[in-house]
Amino acid sequence: MTDITVSLGARSYEVVIEAGLLGRAGPMLVRLARGRTMAIVTDEHVLPHLAILQESLAAAGVKSEAIVLAPGEGSKSWATLEQLTDRLLDLGVERGDHVIALGGGVIGDLVGFATAILKRGCGFVQIPTTLLAQVDSSVGGKTAINARAGKNLVGAFHQPALVLIDPEVLDTLPPRQLRAGYAEVVKYGLIDDFAFFEWCEAHAAALLAGDPTARAYAIAHSVAAKARIVAADERETIGVRALLNLGHTFGHALEAEAGFSDRLLHGEGVAAGMALAFGYSAAHGLAPGQDAERVAAHLRAVGLPDRVAAAGIHADGATLVRHMLHDKKMDAGTLPFLLARGIGQTFLDTSVALDDVAAFLDARAG
Repeated sequence: MTDITVSLGARSYEVVIEAGLLGRAGPMLVRLARGRTMAIVTDEHVLPHLAILQESLAAAGVKSEAIVLAPGEGSKSWATLEQLTDRLLDLGVERGDHVIALGGGVIGDLVGFATAILKRGCGFVQIPTTLLAQVDSSVGGKTAINARAGKNLVGAFHQPALVLIDPEVLDTLPPRQLRAGYAEVVKYGLIDDFAFFEWCEAHAAALLAGDPTARAYAIAHSVAAKARIVAADERETIGVRALLNLGHTFGHALEAEAGFSDRLLHGEGVAAGMALAFGYSAAHGLAPGQDAERVAAHLRAVGLPDRVAAAGIHADGATLVRHMLHDKKMDAGTLPFLLARGIGQTFLDTSVALDDVAAFLDARAG
């Protein structure tokens, strides 16, 4: 078992990582259940894991009620948020209760936001079932739904009370979803940990093939890295947590052009976005060209897109930049970009001209 603390004073919580943990989750949730029925929110793809969790809860004397939503990014919507909050109210969820989010990033984001606003804030527990959610979105308290203008534009900071990660649930994850989650693993190496990027180069194939040791190490290392960054800058006010957005400005624009659909998964957009961020940095003499190519080559090697066209997007630079204008990081008309001086040397640049970004994207359209 690996136990990592996200140190946030009174809002601190534990992230517990252990193979087979889902089937042993019941005793760990008794205290949070308070003798009441726990609501579990999940989606149709996670029903086998739901059965295991409910059996564990029942064995520990905890009753549960499941709310099963449609899978996919489309559920991060006003309509589904309304449906979910009404259902939680019908179940009599109180402010002191804890709702369980069992699923990937969509379920975690949606449940986190619903519990942030339900009765002005109740508790929730993250039990992530995708690699992306295990290494990134389940930790840190960012919750949101998508709006017509863009991704994650309506949300709140709301930390979970507990995160339970079982690497074994990844055995049922489709290969494409696993690869998309891997983008958020290698991101930690690209931000500020060159040694971890080298580890990724050496072990990505084993991780994606199901090697339990590689998966356990990648998850624990990623969670520890995110916990450190979140503890230093919980609400992204001093620039440290902004580093976690590497690839996301480009990536969200690609996702928006894809209609926030399964045409382009979030991790796929982030992968292409990271390659573009390194490519832009190299094109402007900020990072060595060989570093940009090394990043792109690694992403290609694991089956992730490294260019706009490789992400299945066929739009000009001006169109993609228009999507960026709705980015939630926009501040006084300026959009900060995460760029790099090399692998493991990411920095925030507030002087990037969007016309220049559009021209770069047009040059890299192939």
